[in-house]
Amino acid sequence: MNKAEDKKQGDGGRFKGTTFQDLLDQETVEVPEFLRIQSNPSMGDEDLSVDRYISQDFFDLEKERMWPKVWQMVCREEDIAEPGDHHVYNIIDDSVIITRTPSHAIRGFINSCLHRGRCLRDESGTVTEFRCPFHGATWDLDGQFQGIPCQWDFDHLADRDMALPEVKTATWGGFVFINFDPDCEPLESYMEVMPEHFSRYPLEKYFKGVHVQRVMQCNWKVGAEAFMESWHTLETHQQILTFTGDENSQYDTFGANVSRSVTPMAVHSPHLENISDEAIIRDILKLSGRMALDSDEGVEMPEGISARRYVADMNREMFEEASGQDLSDATMAELEDAILYSLFPNFQVWVGYNGNIVYRFLPNGDDPHSCIFDVMILLRYPEGGERPDPAECVVIPEDQPFSSVVELGALGPVFDQDDANLPAVQRGMKASKKGTVSLASYQESRIRHLHATLDNYIKS
Repeated sequence: MNKAEDKKQGDGGRFKGTTFQDLLDQETVEVPEFLRIQSNPSMGDEDLSVDRYISQDFFDLEKERMWPKVWQMVCREEDIAEPGDHHVYNIIDDSVIITRTPSHAIRGFINSCLHRGRCLRDESGTVTEFRCPFHGATWDLDGQFQGIPCQWDFDHLADRDMALPEVKTATWGGFVFINFDPDCEPLESYMEVMPEHFSRYPLEKYFKGVHVQRVMQCNWKVGAEAFMESWHTLETHQQILTFTGDENSQYDTFGANVSRSVTPMAVHSPHLENISDEAIIRDILKLSGRMALDSDEGVEMPEGISARRYVADMNREMFEEASGQDLSDATMAELEDAILYSLFPNFQVWVGYNGNIVYRFLPNGDDPHSCIFDVMILLRYPEGGERPDPAECVVIPEDQPFSSVVELGALGPVFDQDDANLPAVQRGMKASKKGTVSLASYQESRIRHLHATLDNYIKS
């Protein structure tokens, strides 16, 4: 154990030093109750088998027992804003058309022609009806059968229900969710504490300012788990250590489906010493693109103002201008910290007043060693103003770095650093003679929570 670890190791392995809760004590406005909650019950320390990530048999259990039973985020409401707008959602062998009907309802239809099974839609878009490209069988936007060429040859279908089969749909925060299980619990109860914890942030009033998608060569859980802990920052993202509280992050789990990590920003990593507030601000400005990376320009700090307060005030002014909202009661935590919630199995979204980042990892077809990574950034616009059009999804090739997408800003190089690890994690698991992975008791507790919930489905 090195000197830094010895100084910070607490009872039961829990971090000792300035915690997120200590930083909340420095707030000068009322702290929302949801930020004060600490919920991290022990889930044991047993190793997890690598088969959970590399085995086709385990992947098939997920396909059979989990994916058909869970609520899944498919798109934003603004992606299907007008009647006929639709989004094609593919998950392993299933395909769904999520569409806006003439009554402006949102419905999800199985993407399969009831004649010979061809997908009715190959991609998202806008139509006035769903017409099979193979033989021309047609359904209206409410899923009602309109006919098929040579109707005289299908008299035997006259008394059959030819409406397109549906899946359950629901919305929250401007996101559209589906569930294949007709007897599933309502989305709101499935989300447990999330609606309450996000009540200060009306994500349905935000707009999708960035959407990037890319295939990554790892299991979908390997990808999702990379965003469930912050302590890999020490080795993987060293450029942000001067302003990221990696080791003093807080990890919480709520019920079966929700977990949270809170990583303080504008404070230096506990692994570093003698980092000035000026250095913290300088590096934040450089990495956020507000100062040239090669700049040696100093930062003038008002006397008696901490880096954390300086960044919060800077963000407050910027977010108020973007939204037209008075944020005088916003905490520093809400204005700058990385507060990330996960909804089982694969939806992750940041709390906050602007620039809410969204992650989603989907299986890439029937391959346990490949996944599809979506990242979105939700932005504000002036309250009462016209909502900007949502960003188109930019699909980049596997060999193209995230840093090539200008809209991602400082996130691009961070994702590239993660992408350098994740395929190697997948390869290393296949090569493992140990056959298991060993998780940290606290800092990787959200990963164990994900697997505990997954077990509830695959062992049922």
